Amino acid sequence: MSARIFLHFLLLGCVSFGGPTAHIAYFRKVFVEQRQWLSDEDFARQLALCQFLPGPASSQLGFAIALQRGGIPAAFAAFIGFTLPSFLLMYGLAVFSLAQTPVWMQSLVAGMKLLALVVVADALINMARQFCSGPWLWATASLSALALLFMMHPALQLSLMLGAALVAYFRSPKVECDPLPSARPARIPLLIFVVLLAVAALIPDAMFSEFYLVGSMVFGGGHVALPLLNAFVGDALSSEQFILGYAAAQAVPGPMFSMSAYLGAMLSPAQPLVGALAACTAIFLPGFLLVLGLSRAWHTLAARPRVRAAVAGVNAVAVGMLAAAWVDPLLLELPREAASIGMAIALFAALRSGKVPLLALIGVVVVYSLFFL
Repeated sequence: MSARIFLHFLLLGCVSFGGPTAHIAYFRKVFVEQRQWLSDEDFARQLALCQFLPGPASSQLGFAIALQRGGIPAAFAAFIGFTLPSFLLMYGLAVFSLAQTPVWMQSLVAGMKLLALVVVADALINMARQFCSGPWLWATASLSALALLFMMHPALQLSLMLGAALVAYFRSPKVECDPLPSARPARIPLLIFVVLLAVAALIPDAMFSEFYLVGSMVFGGGHVALPLLNAFVGDALSSEQFILGYAAAQAVPGPMFSMSAYLGAMLSPAQPLVGALAACTAIFLPGFLLVLGLSRAWHTLAARPRVRAAVAGVNAVAVGMLAAAWVDPLLLELPREAASIGMAIALFAALRSGKVPLLALIGVVVVYSLFFL
């Protein structure tokens, strides 16, 4: 069973371009319509849980589908299969970058900055529309962005998230809900999650700790990992190296969190494979532990308006974090030549039109970088 599930997800990991929204559509087509592993209702329930929790929603959804189908071994087989292609590609990019930096690579990095600027701007607009549905949420996002522009620090990011969650929770009116069949959370996965989170907070400079904390704080989509990772990596990598990894993660199939393999390898040049494995495991692990812990109790948890309000507050902060990261480093790193600015505007217009696939835009950027920069 686990081997068959691994092969199904390995195939999806090789062809799933387009980001989390596209991944979810692929999963529904394959596992609901074609293989009928679960019903539409079960799929919607699993998706709602994964979008509620921090972490990579599409990878968590694949994990949850395989968990329902074949238990914990199948769930981890699905994760390995779906992540392996992008892990290998991002690890290969890191090894190549560590071995040499040819002149054409510098031009490619300059072009990738344009791509990253455009992709994040598009994600920022979509997230703001989805998560900032009222004046209070807009204010939360705006104040968070301003604060992080002055100091992009992990402690400030976490404080903003906790503060927004608490304020949103207590300002939401207490509503009596109809009693629902209750199920207790699975305690062992949640206990492991909390223990590892405490250890990571106590030893924040360890690589595993940094990526585990990021995986525990990413609400609202994989793009939110950008400011978190940028804050944790700090001066260990140049902005060019960091942006190259982020842009490359848009070009490969599979989860955007595979960027962690690139960063882990770059941060451990003496043992790049160990660094890539440690970073990738650490950033995915929190989301999977939470899925294991809360999947049975999801209906009871989601029925509480105050819980939903707290998550909405955290998502608004995530919008502010992404806005701050779009300004610094992406906008500030934008080449000032008229041709580059014009190219960025053209790429943004094409992406927002919805008629040009991201892979085509990546091809345009590569050609522009190699022949015109």
